Amino acid sequence: MSLRVYNSLSRALEDFVPRESGKAAMYVCGMTIYDLCHMGHLRMMMAFDVVYRWLKASGYEVTYVRNITDIDDKIIKRALERNMPIAALTAEMTAAMHEDFARVGVERPTHEPRATQYVPQMLALIERLEARGLAYRAANGDVNYSVRKFAGYGRLSGKHLDDLRAGERVAVDDGKLDPLDFVLWKAAKADEPADAKWAAPFGEGRPGWHIECSAMSCALLGESFDIHGGGADLQFPHHENEIAQSQGAGYPFARYWLHNGFLNVDGEKMSKSLGNFFTIRDVLQRFDGETLRFFMLRTHYRRPFNFSDTHLEDARTALTRLYTALDAVPPAEVAIDWAQPHAAAFKAAMDEDFGTPGAIAVLFELVNEVNRERSAGKAGLLKALAGVLGVLQQPPRAYLQGGSGDDGAWIEARIAARAAAKAAKDFAGADAIRAELAARGITLKDGAGGTTWVKS
Repeated sequence: MSLRVYNSLSRALEDFVPRESGKAAMYVCGMTIYDLCHMGHLRMMMAFDVVYRWLKASGYEVTYVRNITDIDDKIIKRALERNMPIAALTAEMTAAMHEDFARVGVERPTHEPRATQYVPQMLALIERLEARGLAYRAANGDVNYSVRKFAGYGRLSGKHLDDLRAGERVAVDDGKLDPLDFVLWKAAKADEPADAKWAAPFGEGRPGWHIECSAMSCALLGESFDIHGGGADLQFPHHENEIAQSQGAGYPFARYWLHNGFLNVDGEKMSKSLGNFFTIRDVLQRFDGETLRFFMLRTHYRRPFNFSDTHLEDARTALTRLYTALDAVPPAEVAIDWAQPHAAAFKAAMDEDFGTPGAIAVLFELVNEVNRERSAGKAGLLKALAGVLGVLQQPPRAYLQGGSGDDGAWIEARIAARAAAKAAKDFAGADAIRAELAARGITLKDGAGGTTWVKS
């Protein structure tokens, strides 16, 4: 079975046939870095981390581009509030983003371009659109895209121009010839800082948001590439506008469009505008990064799902079961044979639009066999398949003991005291120590080799 992906453009599952055999080129809209990333951002990053990992596991040579928006209104506002240069703010937030994503196992892309590094390419694209009659200079100094002159507008989102116009919120004096038109180049304002402006043939200013992705994707992947991804909220207008810009300039652009579902809180999309968000760092104070990752993997990337501590606790319990099996049966080192029944079932799930829930179900089938047969080979296959998803790669005891640090020495001391109490036939004292540890979330397991413990 070959890989099939759901293409938002055709609204159908399609066989993935890359433009160049054996290679895959993917662009994903990344972060606007003016603040710490929240769990909704992680949802998107995790979705395409899975896509990236599975493409590589399937034998493709993958070029993955994920941009950073390091200039826009929110960034300028935050830099002014903090009385610091824009570059200093974005450097700080980028470092924080990398740290947070690394703790959840999100891999770095092949290229991570910043918008401010590609202003010349954006200017060239705008000039090309102007020459083709699709861009015009407004009275207020902006350069806008003339949406009605691009015949295919609305194809990705399924929206009709007249319906869109009825819902637009555009100031009367913003210089647009049509409310649907969008800005390609924003004229500089007198009160904006010097580091928010660039020289341009149309006058000093800065790029609009949409133009950066068209320019960077084509610069790094070419005029036609395989996959363009992002959150469902980007489908319109951002991705619709990217298509208008890129195809309006004469470039074929992306062939497959992938969009992930939202992470919700009480049924509403998690977002800063709604104030219902939790930063990744907030959540990492209560749950480890691998649990966060496993929580995300249990839902298909296109489906929306709810964030709650209850769901995270459930994910931690499920992941603990996997690690407990590897702790009891040390895994052998194995190379995945995709013809092996469990591996084939795992592959079939992932080949159907990156179906992580089905792949995880295979892991639990393997756990049952590992526990029943005590097979080091199957334990090794369990670890290897899980590794494709970026989980189950820690030493089992390290995960089960929760990175206990200094607490570990205290726990071992209490276990030794319990053993001494039992040797002295002070069973009440031994039971009291067990209860003391249980109250702290420590579960003891007595065996022929002595007493071990895990954090419950």
